[in-house]
Amino acid sequence: MSPELLSVLERFDFSACMVCGSCANGCPVTGTPGMAGWDTRKVMRMLANGLVDEVVASDFPWLCTGCGRCAGVCPAGIDIPSVMGHMKSLRPREAVPGSLHKGMANNLATGNNLAISREEYLEGMRDLGADLAEECPGFYVPVDRAGADILFFPNSKEVYGDFEDQFWWWKIFYAARENWTVPSEGWEAVDWALFTGNYDANRELARRKIRYMQDHSIGTMIMPDCGGGSYGCRKGMSALVAENPSDCVGFVYLYDYLLQLLRSGRIRVDKSVHQGKRFTYHDSCKHGRELAAHYGRGFFDEPREIVAACVDDFVEMTPTREKNFCCGAGGGMWPMPFEQQSAWHARYKYQQIKDSGADVVVVGCSNCRDQIMRRIPKFYPDCTYEVKYIWQLVAEALVIEPWEAERIATAQAEAREQWERLGMEPQEE
Repeated sequence: MSPELLSVLERFDFSACMVCGSCANGCPVTGTPGMAGWDTRKVMRMLANGLVDEVVASDFPWLCTGCGRCAGVCPAGIDIPSVMGHMKSLRPREAVPGSLHKGMANNLATGNNLAISREEYLEGMRDLGADLAEECPGFYVPVDRAGADILFFPNSKEVYGDFEDQFWWWKIFYAARENWTVPSEGWEAVDWALFTGNYDANRELARRKIRYMQDHSIGTMIMPDCGGGSYGCRKGMSALVAENPSDCVGFVYLYDYLLQLLRSGRIRVDKSVHQGKRFTYHDSCKHGRELAAHYGRGFFDEPREIVAACVDDFVEMTPTREKNFCCGAGGGMWPMPFEQQSAWHARYKYQQIKDSGADVVVVGCSNCRDQIMRRIPKFYPDCTYEVKYIWQLVAEALVIEPWEAERIATAQAEAREQWERLGMEPQEE
């Protein structure tokens, strides 16, 4: 074992492990088909006895979603998700499962996981913005706006395919009359470097966001929604700020941002839009339990206050909040080639939703949404629920005040100037 690796493992103090099995009992990976004999307790003992190569060569670290339930019940306080993340970092990059490493490399090279060209991205922003302007006169997607109050990062899967899912946030910005922007380059929200244990790439992606904010005099960044996006960005930014405090920039989590808009009256919602359905909320691991464990504050009450502002009929899942089960898509499990294993992990989430009797599951993470909306029904076909983003819930209930004619004209002129500056033909109004 190299001195560097020994130094890393010593930080976790495996000698404190009591071999009690709490980690394995709380971990949904336990019992995964094809992984007979493997569980978290066994992996901890293997590492304590120096069997690092055997752990790195196994699938176990990749089946770990980093949900943190193990660490939450560990009497020795061992940060097991970070251990698993480091095991991922030791895997040769060409042996990283599925598309994760390729997507991360694409992000470094092109600014997004899917290597979408700048021209294609800008065309999408222009054309989709024009589509929304039919409903919201004067709307356009502001790109590289210097001095914007809010910086927003799109998710490449929405830019590539789920186009109109972008409308939810855009309507909120429109209703709030927000001074916001998106980048023309380096716009990817998702950080697959976190999922692959690539520390250098994680820092580089965070560095790019910081530099963009500084170069464009941006006030605040909305942390990207998914666990990899928000938690990965926070992790990379924290490492950079520890080295250079001048890299500290303003950021806000989506829950705090939406609450600010609702509490201040900048946006108004009409609950009647959602009448006749029962809603529940899924606590994302990285937005809740893991954020609380590593940064001192997780989001539990805030999303519930947002949902309560939009609906009348709400029911909790059991267990919930800090004790909630992962959906099964964390840690990169959604794009990885372990669909059967991910579905096994999701068995608890399926049962939780079914037992709640909810018609709609509200989520704050794109990976959670895809898993609960697409993968769980594929393997558990009696699912009858809908899935909505929490910002979708807000956007659907928005009471949008019409913009004044002068504001619309100003925005249309700004849009023409922007697209010409970016080398794009503006759409006809």
